Amino acid sequence: MYTPSPSPQHFGFVNTFQVDALSVRVYQQESDMADDAAQIVHDYLKDKIAAQGSAAVILATGNSQIKFLKALIALGGVNWSKVTLFHLDEYLGIDGNHSASFRRYMRERVENLVKPQYFHYIEGDALQPLAECDRYTKLLQTQPIDLCCLGVGENGHLAFNDPSVADFNDPYSVKLVKLEDSCRLQQVNEGHFPNLEAVPQYAFTLTISQICAANKIICLAPETRKAIVVKEMLQSEISTNIPASILRKQPQATLFLDTNSAINLRK
Repeated sequence: MYTPSPSPQHFGFVNTFQVDALSVRVYQQESDMADDAAQIVHDYLKDKIAAQGSAAVILATGNSQIKFLKALIALGGVNWSKVTLFHLDEYLGIDGNHSASFRRYMRERVENLVKPQYFHYIEGDALQPLAECDRYTKLLQTQPIDLCCLGVGENGHLAFNDPSVADFNDPYSVKLVKLEDSCRLQQVNEGHFPNLEAVPQYAFTLTISQICAANKIICLAPETRKAIVVKEMLQSEISTNIPASILRKQPQATLFLDTNSAINLRK
């Protein structure tokens, strides 16, 4: 499936190929991947704002997004005052100043730097969590989503749609889910919590249906620790056993890899 080939293109580009409807791009290293993804998103947002006067974007958190977001913001030239931002998920029961809160991640890495028109946050510590799902659903439904940025969990999840709760035909846009231990352990290993017991057992997540409704999807999955799941999402059956495999049915989606996460595709 994947045969690296030299390319004169910039950003350390190595190869591109198609898996079903999904476009896949491979780069020499994560920084190359992040820079090119940032340039693609930058140009797309500028075009969307020029054509329709505004843009609506869903952003992901996690370590895979840090270099990409930094590169995107550094490019400049996007009129963020015309952009409405959402995020994919949040832990249940933690406040927005918690060190692992995705609201804090987004405030520090995005909102405080670009000053978007709106950044709608999932209130993880809402007193009525089901009402919070309804509130956020209504916000998402006020306009089409132009772009959704994603990562892939080590268990194949998109947002917090772990295999045990993923539904490709989910009737909801936002829901509460119980996190699998493998997902919670990833949060520990990435340094967001000191131990497994500290990781909340439940979280809010945008659903697979909501994610796939976006007009453009950018999915970043660098690093060797993602190599196993990348191979499974691209080469195994499309099923909720690997929720990210649904991207193979999304012609508007592009998967960005580095040579570390793509290493198993050579076999």
